[in-house]
Amino acid sequence: MSRRSRLLAGVAALALLPALTPAADAAPAQAPEPHTYVPFPTGTTTTDDGDTVLADRHGRAVQLRGVNLGKFDDIGRADVATMGEAGFTLLRLPIQWRRLEPTQDAYDAGYVQHIRDVLRWAQRYGLKVLVDWHQDVFGPAFGFDGIPEWATRTDDIPFERVEGNWFNNYFHPAVQAAFTHLWNDEDLREEQVEAWTYLADQLEGSPALLGYDLFNEPMGGTLTFEDVLNPDPTDLITKAAVFEATDLSDMYDRLIAGIRTVDSRSWLFVEPTVLVGEGVPTSLRAFDDPRPGADRIGYAPHAYSTSVEDGEDWDTASGFVETYEAAITLYPRENAMPVVVGEWGPISGQTPGNQELVRQQTASFTRFASGWAIWYGCANEEGGGYCVFTEDGHLDAGRAAAWAPYAKVLAGTQVAESYDVDAKRYVLTYRPQRKQGLTRLVVPSGFGRLIDVRVTDGEGRAPAVVRVSRPSDTGARTIAIRVAGRVDPGSTWTVRITRG
Repeated sequence: MSRRSRLLAGVAALALLPALTPAADAAPAQAPEPHTYVPFPTGTTTTDDGDTVLADRHGRAVQLRGVNLGKFDDIGRADVATMGEAGFTLLRLPIQWRRLEPTQDAYDAGYVQHIRDVLRWAQRYGLKVLVDWHQDVFGPAFGFDGIPEWATRTDDIPFERVEGNWFNNYFHPAVQAAFTHLWNDEDLREEQVEAWTYLADQLEGSPALLGYDLFNEPMGGTLTFEDVLNPDPTDLITKAAVFEATDLSDMYDRLIAGIRTVDSRSWLFVEPTVLVGEGVPTSLRAFDDPRPGADRIGYAPHAYSTSVEDGEDWDTASGFVETYEAAITLYPRENAMPVVVGEWGPISGQTPGNQELVRQQTASFTRFASGWAIWYGCANEEGGGYCVFTEDGHLDAGRAAAWAPYAKVLAGTQVAESYDVDAKRYVLTYRPQRKQGLTRLVVPSGFGRLIDVRVTDGEGRAPAVVRVSRPSDTGARTIAIRVAGRVDPGSTWTVRITRG
């Protein structure tokens, strides 16, 4: 077991107690039809279970399903087109401060243009973009990605890369010192807010821009190698809680205030520490949004199994998914925040345990989240590693449970949703609202090309007009459902999609 596993395994045990294709510039011959686009979520609505979900201006619940790509600038127009063709509606775009501002107070116009290009491609191919302020082990001063070297302060502690799991480098004293200075040095605080505000000003108004994930996988500056070698779960949880409630929440308050001086439209998503992946509820404070009108603040946790990250097949009896869902929903329900799971996905979809993990996680996300972005939108021969595409552009069959149909806009209130992976049968039950307009569903390419769609009411009648987009050899299908007559108050409709 790696040191990261030893660090988090105790936390997980305690939490169980009660209480794509390679980048290219060539575009495909045809863009999606206009009805494939996702409306911008201007507000929220509340489900019967008390979850707050994204909604468009008509009050229709909005669901987003997507991928991460772009961390290594490995994204081009053809990649975005492939995502849209496959049926994705969300791109989480990891960007890096070191590339935006490689030299202090000198922003890279070419990098900003690259981000604008991605947003333009996303608009053309029917995706919303969540721009992620990304870092891994702070930044290039330690051989990783994220924060520029000019903003890295180590107290002159020499750094040598730690062997084994890359995550262990977070606990090196030099790295912890860098985080401590970032959270607490006034000049670095101001530089970070200025950089975020500059970027938001440059991108403001892009129709494809959903918003910003304000800081990827934040880390406190109080952990040590002792926490890795001999972890005390109670102590780790206490340290994470203090960090989230103080330094991390303070940073989010600063960034929210800065961005809102130039952009009052976009959604701003806050992330907890990675301990939430082990079933530990976050201690983030509530956040006030200075924009006029309703708040547009969301919650963007990650969902990784530590053992799977270490290369093991997932233990189907671990209770990981149930523990995660119980813990992760507490904070957004208390603060009426929509959830987008910013990262998740096994390192391989080729083992039976990991395939079951995907099945359970996607079913879980459907119950409480407005969307998710799987890691990672790359391609290889068999969809191995984190890659969700095969080299020929198909979605990886090992992650088949993730390619279920979904209602990207739902004119009504969802009652139940399920997907039988083996039978290739999707069922959605909802209470329709005629005044909200059309319900639109997406059938990802990984579901299958030939489909059968049936809509029935409680009496077994067909109460709607159903329009299905034309067949495509590799692409997704879209379904529009329009009320054909009057809607009886309290009636429920059932949509069944099966592979033909």
